[in-house]
Amino acid sequence: MPEARIRFEWGLTGGRAVSAGADIVVVVDVLSFTTSVSVALDAGMVVLPYRWNDGTAARFAQERKAALAVGRRAAGPRDFSLSPVTLRRWGTPGARVVLPSPNGSTIALALGCGRARVVAAALRNAPAVARWISAQGDVTVAVVAGGEHWPDGTLRPAVEDLWGAAAVLRELDLTDASPEARTAAAAQPGDLAATVSGRELINGGFPHDVAIAAEAGSSAAVPVLVDGEFRLPEVRDTVTDVY
Repeated sequence: MPEARIRFEWGLTGGRAVSAGADIVVVVDVLSFTTSVSVALDAGMVVLPYRWNDGTAARFAQERKAALAVGRRAAGPRDFSLSPVTLRRWGTPGARVVLPSPNGSTIALALGCGRARVVAAALRNAPAVARWISAQGDVTVAVVAGGEHWPDGTLRPAVEDLWGAAAVLRELDLTDASPEARTAAAAQPGDLAATVSGRELINGGFPHDVAIAAEAGSSAAVPVLVDGEFRLPEVRDTVTDVY
């Protein structure tokens, strides 16, 4: 039996499984990587995802003439971090930022190594992403909810990423969708502040990050990963143009 045209899975391992043969991969990491990417592109910035902020990240940023986002608590005045507040506050058109993340960024980079076009989606820009996908014609789409990690490194499904994935999936033609995609599409959004990830951010002093992530449908940005950089698509930037 042929695989469904619209698919859904969790995390990097699941993403690798459902992205095989896909034309488009949608990565969802609402708190906070893909929200931050959407905010940065709203400001006219370019985002370079990076797997983690280790000793190689600074050199990577320097080589690519980009600012390196630091940890939320390490951010000083005018520093970028994974907090979307800093990108909204200090972002300027044309600025380049390296945005390390162990979940969304890592998944995007790993799945961007194949033939599929990788797109970053959050609650803020899910409708715009879905419209862009629908305009690409008859394509196979894999939607990947990033999730979080338990202390032992195993996947912790994060409900906010399910909500973000659902916001994309509900806007697509699900005639040829997997049972997993149909089930995910039925998920109804709830209170981000009440989720485990939301409470962690609020208790850590970052309630505005949660508030920005909850701006459902507010962004028209469609961040497409091209040559390792998330940018807005060109007017004629379709799957058939590239392949």
